[in-house]
Amino acid sequence: MSAEMSLATVHARVRGSSFYAGMRALPRAEREAMYTIYAFCRAVDDIADNEEGTRETRAAALESWRADIDSLYAGGEPGRAALVTEAVRRFGLDRADFHEVINGMAMDVARDICGPTAAELDLYCDRVASAVGRLSVKIFGMEEAPGTALAHHLGRALQLTNILRDIDEDAAIGRVYLPAEGLAAVGIEPVTPAQVIADARIDGVARGLAKQAEAHFAEAQAILARRPCGHLIAAQLMAAAYSRLLGQMMKAGWLPPRRRLRVSKSRLLLTVLRLLVAR
Repeated sequence: MSAEMSLATVHARVRGSSFYAGMRALPRAEREAMYTIYAFCRAVDDIADNEEGTRETRAAALESWRADIDSLYAGGEPGRAALVTEAVRRFGLDRADFHEVINGMAMDVARDICGPTAAELDLYCDRVASAVGRLSVKIFGMEEAPGTALAHHLGRALQLTNILRDIDEDAAIGRVYLPAEGLAAVGIEPVTPAQVIADARIDGVARGLAKQAEAHFAEAQAILARRPCGHLIAAQLMAAAYSRLLGQMMKAGWLPPRRRLRVSKSRLLLTVLRLLVAR
C-alpha cells in the first residue's frame, strides 16, 4: 500500500461513512477489503468532484488511476492501486468493475450532467454504484448469479436514493441527475440547474424516480430474503437504512425549499444489532 493512502488513512476515511457500521460487522479479511474498495471509490470520486481542477487535469488523473489498475492486473508496479492489491488477490475481483467505476466518474468530468436521458442515468448508476456492488459481493462471498443481481438492484436503489437526497448539493456544482424524460413530462426545460431545482414541478419528477428506487429495493430485499450464501450484513444494513431514508423523503416530498435528510447513525447501530441477533 502506498504512503499516499496508508491503512490508517483508509480507516479514517471509512469511519465517517454510513457504510462503516455494516463493514465493521464483517470478518477481518472481508472488512479490510471493503475498507480499501471504499477508499478507492472515494479517491476517484474526489477527482470527479474537484471544482478547482480543470476537466483536462481531472480526466488525466482518472486515467492515471486506470493505468495503475491495469498495471496491478498485469503484475507490474501498481502505484496507487497498491491500495486494493490484497483485496484483488484474495477475492478475485474483476478489473472491469474497477474500470467501470472510473468510467462513471469520467461521465461527471466530461460534462456537468443536467437532465440525462433515462438510459444515460441508468448507465451512470451501473458504473458508480452497481459496479461497486459487483466488487463487494465477491468480497461477501456470494455466488455469481444472486451476487450480480443484488449488485444490480441494490446499487441502483442506493444511487437513486442519493440523487434524490442530494438534489440541492448537486445543483450547486452544476449537476441535475433527474431524467430528461421526467422533466419534459412536467414541462421543465433543463436550462440551468438553479432553475430546475427551484421549480415546484420537480416534486413529480422526483417521485417518479423514487418509485424506481423502491422497485429496486424490493428486488434487492427479495434476493436477501432468500438467504443466499455470503457475509451479507453490510448489504442488509444498507438496504434497510436507505429504503427507510427513501420513505422519509417520499413523505416529506421535494417541493422547494427542501431539507436534506440523513441516515441516523444511532438507528444504523440498532439495525446492525437486530441483524446480528437474527442471523
